[in-house]
Amino acid sequence: MNMIESILVGTDGSAAAGSAEGFAVSLAARMRARLCGLSVVEERAYRTLDEGLGLPPRPTEGLESWYKGRADAACRRLSDRARAAGIEVVTETGTGIADDRVVERAQQSGLLVLGRDGEHADFRNNLIGSVVDAVIRKTSKPSVVVPAGAELSGPIVLAFDGSPGSRIAAKLVVELANRLSEPVHVFVDSKDKGRAATRFDEVRRLLGGLSVPVRETASTLGRPDVKIIDAAREAGAGLIVMGAFGRSRITEFFLGSNSAAVIRNSPVAVLLAR
Repeated sequence: MNMIESILVGTDGSAAAGSAEGFAVSLAARMRARLCGLSVVEERAYRTLDEGLGLPPRPTEGLESWYKGRADAACRRLSDRARAAGIEVVTETGTGIADDRVVERAQQSGLLVLGRDGEHADFRNNLIGSVVDAVIRKTSKPSVVVPAGAELSGPIVLAFDGSPGSRIAAKLVVELANRLSEPVHVFVDSKDKGRAATRFDEVRRLLGGLSVPVRETASTLGRPDVKIIDAAREAGAGLIVMGAFGRSRITEFFLGSNSAAVIRNSPVAVLLAR
């Protein structure tokens, strides 16, 4: 039974969002899934609270309609790309707090796709967009974070550490790899060779339904996030799949965790499984 029948992509019309749109279109086309698009007019962009300065509210005449026009244009761009690829697509614009609206809408889809950098990417250094960061912390849905220029082409790298999240990731990899007809590279990181062997035994059972080739690699030295990205580069991967939280869910919630570090630095898209 397929878990992913529909894919939601959030777009703000930026170049970074364009990469997410292209990735989502390719994914939907190859998986024969429905595509949904959402662009949110962020109220905080044109409305300010009284900060105790005694100033009148910021004039919003014209601003709201400009942002609404941009959101509509972003949805048209996505629709045009999807229809050119022969994909069923539905788009909508909304108003409110962008991350909350995306999280709410994602409940109706099997997979969420977001651009990593957002519209202010040129002003940040090695960080992900604030809306994307908020969404991936709040959502309960598997989410793909797409860096600029990333394409859906090549093997899938599964980063497996034996955590509950990585077990869910393994199940998603079975569906993705079979439907995309892409080989799988399993990366296990452990400072203990015996534990690594145990994890490989477990992941082989989880991947038993695969109909594509599987390659296994392991490492005992260095930072896990760096090694996961290196494994993806060496494999020529188009997607990294890993648990959203590691073995310590509380610790992994914060930036600096393996999943957050991989998202920030990976040149290929990263799917966080939940």
